[in-house]
Amino acid sequence: MMLYIKDIKMNIKMKTRLLWMFIPAIITACSGDNGKSDAYGNFEAKEVIVSAEAQGKLISFKIEEGTRIDKGSLVGVVDTITLSIQKEQLFAQKQAVATKLTNIHAQVAVQEEQMNNLKIEKERIENLYNDNAASKQQYDDIKGKYDVLEKQIVATKTQISSVSKEMEVVDKQIKLVNEQIRKAYIINPIDGVVLEKYLEENEIAVIGKALYKIARLDEIELRVYVSGSQLPNVKLGQEVKVYVDKTEDSNDELEGEVIWISDQAEFTPKIIQTKEERVNMVYAVKVRVKNDGRLKIGMPGEVVF
Repeated sequence: MMLYIKDIKMNIKMKTRLLWMFIPAIITACSGDNGKSDAYGNFEAKEVIVSAEAQGKLISFKIEEGTRIDKGSLVGVVDTITLSIQKEQLFAQKQAVATKLTNIHAQVAVQEEQMNNLKIEKERIENLYNDNAASKQQYDDIKGKYDVLEKQIVATKTQISSVSKEMEVVDKQIKLVNEQIRKAYIINPIDGVVLEKYLEENEIAVIGKALYKIARLDEIELRVYVSGSQLPNVKLGQEVKVYVDKTEDSNDELEGEVIWISDQAEFTPKIIQTKEERVNMVYAVKVRVKNDGRLKIGMPGEVVF
């Protein structure tokens, strides 16, 4: 009898121990979370490398890495003294051309006035010639002078067209210099944070050479990879849960939105662990996440769809 009671107590003890072992699994099952995320990846941001559009010394360039800059802000200036001198020379040239044009117009006005007077004289001589009161020599002389002056006026007006074209060329050269001066002012293209700075103030900027790198970090993208079997469950605009490491044993939960799904499969990147490790072909998916400062470029993240 004592042995029977002892066996019963041992059975109860074993069942109690087994129950305590299965409680976590039961809780997990009830919560609907198998403890694994659907996709893994790394955070990335749209980075813009701003390059110099003018060549010369950076007389102003005070941005620093880690600082936030608004779109349209003036962040630096390349020396424009040479361009300013060139612009002054072009304005002087334009003034000289304008003076030449004014003189030609004045010359045409004088010639046209002479032609009006000569026309009156020509008509008078012609009437006298028709009345046999003037000789043919007189008529031919006045007609010849009139014809020569008419050709001179045509030739002078041709100079107006040529000088006007010269004026247009100078105006275009001034416009070109103005554009070069505009490019000497470094304007920040996007709202973002400076990631890297490649030149310092008083160094020489070269056209096409990178000045700094900037990225928008208030919204950051998590690129993850999903298998073909997961793809039907992923849709554009879908709200998802994003998890990032908080401590060794806990994660921070964030809200995310699917903004892009690749239309082509690719081989699984070596750095990514997918839900089904046996799957070789996966699809890239981008999830946009609001960043309160916790998220960094390159940080790993997980998604539950």
